[in-house]
Amino acid sequence: MTRVSATITVPGRAVHAERVWYDPVRWASWIDGFGHVVSLDDDWPRRGARRLWDSPPQGRGRVSETVLAYEMRMGQSLAVEDERLEGTQSVTFEPQPDSVKITLALEYRLKDRNLLTPLVDLFFIRRAQTDSLRRTLRRFNSELAAERQFGGAR
Repeated sequence: MTRVSATITVPGRAVHAERVWYDPVRWASWIDGFGHVVSLDDDWPRRGARRLWDSPPQGRGRVSETVLAYEMRMGQSLAVEDERLEGTQSVTFEPQPDSVKITLALEYRLKDRNLLTPLVDLFFIRRAQTDSLRRTLRRFNSELAAERQFGGAR
């Protein structure tokens, strides 16, 4: 398995970051490659809940996610699968004095493998996955800033 991750520190409290992170109405505005929700279990983000979503054309296709672990104010782990990969994605919220350190990580295995797969993963896919996680966190930070400015999170 290959592991990639990205981290960002955002102003505010973990409770506010977590509220925005798990709000399905907002996912399309900050999750890189997110199109729309196909189905979402009522008990999201708790263990065992499922989320099925589609990406825009030329994206990941249909993405299936099942919550493996969830701890309020701490984070969540998901089993993820799309047409090309399967693995585990996790988010952690680490409270700081006036901010929250958020780490998003993906541990994945490519489904279609051949002799060149390790090289393609090393030079292309790993970088693309890391960039995607970084874009997601940057957009999430923007969404939180809008929440603080217009939504009343303090």
